[in-house]
Amino acid sequence: MRWLRALGEVVRSGLTIEETRLEPLLALRTAAGVAIVIGPALWLASPAYAASAALGAYSAGGATFQRTWRPRKVIALGAGAGLALSTFVGYLAAGRLVTFLPLLAVWAFAAGMAWAVGSTAGIVAATTVGSMLVTVTLPTSVGRALEHAGIIALGGVVQAVLILLFPIRRWGAHRDALADTLAAVADYARRLRHDPTAPFDPEPLMTARDAAAVTPSQARTRPPVLHGPRGLAERIRPVVAALADPDVGAPAEGPGRTRARELLDTAADVLDAAARSIRRGTPAEVPPGSADVLRVDEEHEVLEGPARQAAERLVELLGEALEIAGSGGARGKTPTPPGPAGTQFLMRPTMFRLLPVVIRAVRRQLRRDSPVFRHAVRLAAVATLGYLIASRLPLGHGYWAPIASVMVMRPDFHRTYARAVARLAGTVAGVALATGMVRALGPDAHVFGALAVVSAGLSYTLIRTGYAYSQCFTAAYVVFLLGMGGQAWEQTVRERVVLTLLGGALAMLAYVVFPAWETPKLAGRLADWLAANGRYAAAVLRNYAEPTQEHRADMRRALLASREARAAWQEAYDRARQEPVRPRGLTSREAEEAQEALKRFGRAAMLMESHVPQGDSRFVPEAERFAEALEADTAQAAVDVREHRNPDWGRVDEALNGWEDAADNRSPVVRQEAELQKRALEDLATAVSRTPLERDVGSAREEQRARAAVAAEGDGSGPSHRGG
Repeated sequence: MRWLRALGEVVRSGLTIEETRLEPLLALRTAAGVAIVIGPALWLASPAYAASAALGAYSAGGATFQRTWRPRKVIALGAGAGLALSTFVGYLAAGRLVTFLPLLAVWAFAAGMAWAVGSTAGIVAATTVGSMLVTVTLPTSVGRALEHAGIIALGGVVQAVLILLFPIRRWGAHRDALADTLAAVADYARRLRHDPTAPFDPEPLMTARDAAAVTPSQARTRPPVLHGPRGLAERIRPVVAALADPDVGAPAEGPGRTRARELLDTAADVLDAAARSIRRGTPAEVPPGSADVLRVDEEHEVLEGPARQAAERLVELLGEALEIAGSGGARGKTPTPPGPAGTQFLMRPTMFRLLPVVIRAVRRQLRRDSPVFRHAVRLAAVATLGYLIASRLPLGHGYWAPIASVMVMRPDFHRTYARAVARLAGTVAGVALATGMVRALGPDAHVFGALAVVSAGLSYTLIRTGYAYSQCFTAAYVVFLLGMGGQAWEQTVRERVVLTLLGGALAMLAYVVFPAWETPKLAGRLADWLAANGRYAAAVLRNYAEPTQEHRADMRRALLASREARAAWQEAYDRARQEPVRPRGLTSREAEEAQEALKRFGRAAMLMESHVPQGDSRFVPEAERFAEALEADTAQAAVDVREHRNPDWGRVDEALNGWEDAADNRSPVVRQEAELQKRALEDLATAVSRTPLERDVGSAREEQRARAAVAAEGDGSGPSHRGG
């Protein structure tokens, strides 16, 4: 993608209104927390204390809107504590650039590395950098600095207390994640009615698994309905795929296909009803006639063989879904998943035991090619440079420039640029709105405090509809807050716009100078996905060779690893498509074709998983030989893809040919599915393979670029920067 087109996409993305469900009650509760700290601070202390209290309450409240599975009161307390600490430490180093700039650089670098833990940690850490930049201008002594830090922390405490006293949709995010999973499988079943090979995005399943991990205290209070249905969705997905597939399931035409479509349609209706029940916590109505469709008649059933087995298994699983839809999540009525008691909970470390996890995550990202490490370096450099430049300008409130940079910067190019555009647009609109209101109402600290609370509430309400629209009211909130502290609004308007433009420009320039492009890494991501898919397919085959509990556990672990590798590829692929970088290693067409081939390969393994035999079934020794060949060839092919060599499937061909004689006697369905896997691997090889001429041309181009770089260094011009 060229730079001009990439920037056009950035502008559109930054100003796009996202269709999402608004949460006005949550916004009202969080805005009330801001009002609770502003009012008493104005009445009992001063506007400066009220501004500090509002900063803590507003930032802690905003942190609770991030998507996280920990209790929101814990997030509010953590955000308040971090803001208070950064405020106090920043004041201790304030007054001299020689002490404050190193502290700012180190703190910003640490905030950037917080993205190794997750997006919520990264965003909350960025707000602490902003707190350090703002509040160093307020206190005049160490005692006053402690007071301001305490008031900021009090804002987080107030938000946490409000969450405790006025809970809104307890476990609501967890319910939504699980309901979205069932709804995604329902949508998949509907699409399979018309497209038997329709793809399925496992992201909802991954999100639900992440949401299902709980701390010991959460495990004691989690509703029973949030426990079993995730495994139910996991088991239904391969069954509906096997039923719809014309190669191993219902025939492509005729009464069998009509019957399969009826079952798929009913499965979608039942799963949607179960999703509604979980989301609302009330019984949901199941469409009438579902029970008749789900009755498998021994005499009149038109499905035969593997298709009939899939239909019977689907009816059994949908019976559990019907119980969920009818129970409404009531305690004691929700089906309990099978398995030993020790495996019923996915454990999440408590806040006190999280430190070693954080240290390990950060340590893994401390390498030059890590996007998180590069983001941390950019954040530290831009924060210090922005503060230096703004402090030399004839403008007050110079901290707005580095704050704008810190709050828009993300580890990837597209989101950084989109947020910079959105922040500038939102700031201009918000400042203009606040200016008009200030001009009409005149200076009054109490009026400005009330307007700041209203602006905060509107910002919270729109926080998920697009950064630009939320930022509009955030900018108005800041103007009212500074006006409450006695700042002249005429100066505030000009400073806010100019310095926001400077901060956004620095953030965008930083990504050009020191980028972290995903385009050059696509071949490596594809190789990781290929190797993970190969291990998953081999684990499934070993369950046919010897169906044991250990092999089932291996299959589950391999499936989760395959999903993670696919998610990493998808994230890198989506980012690469939005980057103004020439393809390296994989062209756009090759990447797209390889992605489709690997999806088909994974789907074939999923179909095979749907027919995995029980412990008392016959062994299929040929499956073990094919599993060994498949795992070895995919592992070697992953190395070949990384090094831009053509993959070879010699072992797979040999093992599949040796299976032919025994396939008729043992398991023809598994043999068919193995053929599907082989075809998908051949398509992958076609997508990434290069002819001798293409390899020669590629080598010649690399040599030409190397000679040009050497020549540029010789005359002092330096190479043009295109990648990271």
